[in-house]
Amino acid sequence: QVQLVESGGGLVQAGGSLRLSCAASGRTVSSYGMGWFRQAPGKEREFVATISGNGGNTYYRDSVKGRFTASRDNAENTVYLQMNSLKPEDTAVYYCAVRTGSWPTLTMSYDYWGQGTQVAVSS
Repeated sequence: QVQLVESGGGLVQAGGSLRLSCAASGRTVSSYGMGWFRQAPGKEREFVATISGNGGNTYYRDSVKGRFTASRDNAENTVYLQMNSLKPEDTAVYYCAVRTGSWPTLTMSYDYWGQGTQVAVSS
């Protein structure tokens, strides 16, 4: 079993930055791709970013490209999401998850979700 704990969320003004962390415990996740998803009130959970096990490959949804950066520190069993130039439409609960399936942008490809961290961006 893997436990994931997200942190780093908060309230920020538009144009600001936040760095989310996702700490894994129970087993190492260094051999797994990891994903970041978000869910706004009344909306479905959506893909944000994914990073490969060694951190060499990343992929982002179009609306965050150039603003968000996923990274990982496998020695710390932790994944990060640096979010810059935040917009009000980025407001959501952000989740990390372990990718065990073949489709990186689909929730069905992920297991072991964290509890989420709230990000609120004011205009």
